[in-house]
Amino acid sequence: MIHMNNVTKVYPNGSTGVENINLHINKGEFVFIVGSSGSGKSTLMKLLLKELDPTEGDIIINKVKTNELNRRQIPYLRRNLGVVFQDFRLLPNKTGYENVAFAMRVIEAPGRIIRRNVPAVLSLVGLGQKGRSYPNQLSGGEQQRTALARAIANNPPILICAEPTGNLDPETAYGIMKLLDDINKRGTTIVMATHARDIVDAMQKRVVTIHKGMIVSDE
Repeated sequence: MIHMNNVTKVYPNGSTGVENINLHINKGEFVFIVGSSGSGKSTLMKLLLKELDPTEGDIIINKVKTNELNRRQIPYLRRNLGVVFQDFRLLPNKTGYENVAFAMRVIEAPGRIIRRNVPAVLSLVGLGQKGRSYPNQLSGGEQQRTALARAIANNPPILICAEPTGNLDPETAYGIMKLLDDINKRGTTIVMATHARDIVDAMQKRVVTIHKGMIVSDE
């Protein structure tokens, strides 16, 4: 599903983001990426999203070698990836329904599929009655649930989560993690970067620890 083979990223200023990363994630796994600030987590996640290209090594996602893709091919890669960010990144002038529908319109989903799927994914994340609300009318947890609904609207096989609970109180954060666990049990592969050690310990999933750009444990 995801293979990083001998991946190194050196930035133009000479600093190393990650060094000789070998990481293999199977279909249906739930994997936490942990490490202190500056450890290389963000670089690794950006490499998976092809926001960055490796200086050395290969990255293969769903049998596609991403470092060989040209600019026009990148959107097709990203159709296989749902993404959830710490800061939600919702469109402020669109309702929850419209934010989720927008993700489907981007891939040119038919209108009838959008009308069927958007209410379904909003209900799945517990927001069946909030589709007409704008982001500023939602709590932080509700905004993150909307962002999660948007990320899974196109049923991607892989979900990339970058600190999705970072701006949430503990109770709301655990609610989001329960949702992610349910989504994973439906077959979606999840890769999540986080600082929240309590959540990692409670979830009891595979944990990959990065330190100074290198994987120091995988258990």
